[in-house]
Amino acid sequence: MDGNGRWAKARHLPRVAGHSRGVEKVRAVIEASIASGIEYLSLFAFSSENWRRPADEVSVLMRLFVSSLQKEIDALVRNGVRLRVVGQIDAFEPRLRELIARAQEQSAHNSRLHLTICASYGGRWDIVQAAQRLVADYAAGAALPGEQEFARRLSMSFAPDPDLLIRTGGERRISNFLIWQLAYAELFFTDVLWPDFQGEEFAAALAWYAQRERRFGRTSEQLARVG
Repeated sequence: MDGNGRWAKARHLPRVAGHSRGVEKVRAVIEASIASGIEYLSLFAFSSENWRRPADEVSVLMRLFVSSLQKEIDALVRNGVRLRVVGQIDAFEPRLRELIARAQEQSAHNSRLHLTICASYGGRWDIVQAAQRLVADYAAGAALPGEQEFARRLSMSFAPDPDLLIRTGGERRISNFLIWQLAYAELFFTDVLWPDFQGEEFAAALAWYAQRERRFGRTSEQLARVG
């Protein structure tokens, strides 16, 4: 979800105005995902690299995270959304960690939409922590495992690998997001800044994805025979 700061700058507003507007778009995309029958939605809200931003901006983002959890969790629960937050959660202040834990517990019984917020998250960190867990689990000298055993130790092992990545804001890269999991994802890039991301842009991304041929290493002829 990229472009909050540029959206605010273009309107001669403080960056916090862009981040606040961005939160509104999160709500809209969650609602659109439910309406579209999407079962898993992951949002890259705050990367491990974002800690390098100016301290006042990071502070604003943390306050927005707190207020969003407080305001939205009841609506998420009512709408059947299960919330998870993945990343280096220990980097957050105790109050935010407590709110995250409470929100996850409140929504744990839901299954209409599995919503994952990636916060203080980095794809390289995810791979390293999975490797560390793997080493610990196999320290006794057992045979080294394959891809499936490794994937079970990633932070989003509860979800299927993404089918579609949408990046707003005009950048054409994944920026350390779900490096392992995006191996076969379709990548949709749009110049629209996140605060301007509307239902029609989301629908356009889904329509584009629907036209893609998902081969996973096979040929089109093989897929036709299977279908």
